[in-house]
Amino acid sequence: MDLLKKVQDFRKRANELRWEGTFAEYLRLLKEKPYLAQSAHSRVYQMIKSSGIREEGGQKHYNFFDEEIYGLEESMEHLVEEYFHPAARRLDVKKRILLLMGPVSGGKSTIVQLLKKGLEQYSYTDEGAVYAIKGCPMHEDPLHLIPHSLRKDFEEEYGIRIEGSLSPLNTMRLEEEYGGRMEDVMVERIFFSEDKRVGIGTFSPSDPKSQDIADLTGSIDFSTIAEYGSESDPRAYRFDGELNKANRGMMEFQEMLKCDEKFLWHLLSLTQEGNFKAGRFALISADELIVAHTNEAEYESFIANKKNEALHSRMIVMPVPYNLKVSEEERIYHKLIDESDMRDIHIAPHTLKVAAIFTILTRLKDSKKADVDLLKKMRLYNGETVEGFNDNDVEELKREYTDEGMSGIDPRYVINRISSTIIKKEMSSINALDVLRSLKEGLHTHPSITSEDQERYLDFISLARKQYDDIAKREVQKAFVYSYEESAVTLMDNYLDNVEAYCNQSTIRDPLTGDEVTPDERLMRSIEEQIGVSENAKKAFREELLIRISAYARKGKKFDYRSHERLREAIQKKLFADLKDIVKITTTTKTPDEQQLKKINEVVATLIDEHGYNSTSANELLRYVGSLLNR
Repeated sequence: MDLLKKVQDFRKRANELRWEGTFAEYLRLLKEKPYLAQSAHSRVYQMIKSSGIREEGGQKHYNFFDEEIYGLEESMEHLVEEYFHPAARRLDVKKRILLLMGPVSGGKSTIVQLLKKGLEQYSYTDEGAVYAIKGCPMHEDPLHLIPHSLRKDFEEEYGIRIEGSLSPLNTMRLEEEYGGRMEDVMVERIFFSEDKRVGIGTFSPSDPKSQDIADLTGSIDFSTIAEYGSESDPRAYRFDGELNKANRGMMEFQEMLKCDEKFLWHLLSLTQEGNFKAGRFALISADELIVAHTNEAEYESFIANKKNEALHSRMIVMPVPYNLKVSEEERIYHKLIDESDMRDIHIAPHTLKVAAIFTILTRLKDSKKADVDLLKKMRLYNGETVEGFNDNDVEELKREYTDEGMSGIDPRYVINRISSTIIKKEMSSINALDVLRSLKEGLHTHPSITSEDQERYLDFISLARKQYDDIAKREVQKAFVYSYEESAVTLMDNYLDNVEAYCNQSTIRDPLTGDEVTPDERLMRSIEEQIGVSENAKKAFREELLIRISAYARKGKKFDYRSHERLREAIQKKLFADLKDIVKITTTTKTPDEQQLKKINEVVATLIDEHGYNSTSANELLRYVGSLLNR
């Protein structure tokens, strides 16, 4: 009943938004809201802009793409600022076909789908409202009714520039239905819909021998020839081609470069002059964004063909590479899994991250800088802190290769391998090792991976495995430390007492003998070395800790080992190092004693309650880390 109520509410709202009136009434509406007369390109830009723009790290992020496009903020900023924005301002870019070029499963089709769905929703808003001559199959702009001789006066009065001419069909209707009185012509509000073919068109190439140009431009309705007497009578023509129906909105060319030449030539006049030829009529005006997408190989082949030179200059090519951020790649996998029937399968924490690490490594190119390996580059691209590098270094790395991210493993391959793992093993829970094993097994069946690439990718799987080993040990380390919380607090207090004495150049009282002793340098260094604090940097690190403790005290807040990220890591690592023997025993003993079993159960409970594991994946993790520590 709730769903039916929502359907009724939607229908009611749609009916409330409908508007119908004469052209004279439409002009009065334009006086109040001149933005209603915006062009198709402007409408797309305003739609994207209306979702919000935020600045992060000196870069614009367009919220419109956030829910579907991950890790391509720079590409999306480039797309909006280099194409949509200038096109909306009527600059020459508007006269170009937008060609999205990138690897398979990189997001090109998703971007187009977002734009189409976005336009449909935007046409229901006040800012995105679209008005057309009622009964026109091309949803023609009512302003085309104004004669060219009066358009300068109209622009001076309304501040709106009119582009395009009245179509042959509406020219005839103006005379025969309205007696030449344009002010009486009926205008209605329309709502974009791909399904109903209103303002959104899609063209997909098929067999060049059988596909008809009428798919694009419409065709003669031979059943009406006897009634109207001539093929040049616009009433005897069906204006139902994709270019006709996409007028006022956008037209998608799927696999455009595979189209037969006769289809592409129609785009020359449409992009440059805003019109196209159909039947035995004068040129027909159309205002639409034309967007196409292709892969790099097809684009290179297209460019190499001299016959296509006229189209080269009519295109704006926007590269859409693969995402190069591990965290964003994880989001892609989560999204694909949530859209499938696999969403109920338990995926152990860090499984998708490890898969993402492998995938991103396949997309990166070796830096020309000797001190930057692929793992460092991956971490820097992911926004992580790497000692000795800053944001300028990251930008410099990105400038090394303009085509980085245009090759490598695609997200669908990873999801396919995860699916294969689940189905083959009938597993209700999978972990990182399961996925890495499946990724490795699937390499030889991937159609586009060469034997040379296979060797490289196997190395990347090994690298991802080593990253997982570190992650797994940290997970168990945190779980054990959590179970030894009291020990962690005691260790921290002892360490900070010594740090305070060191910084103040004072002594510390021995808790057992009561004697005044010098700070325990061995204890302090054993903790600091866990996080790579060098001998030269120890003084600065200790002083920074005291400053942090003082700041907490001034605010009346309690400082503990979790209050400082690096101190927390150092305490955990030190405590875990001291507990390694216990970990080995409790995770590898086949018949643990009661005390060991209690400890195992405590750690498993911590992994489940605090870290997102289930019973199966938690026990698998413990056994794996135990085997690592025993090597």
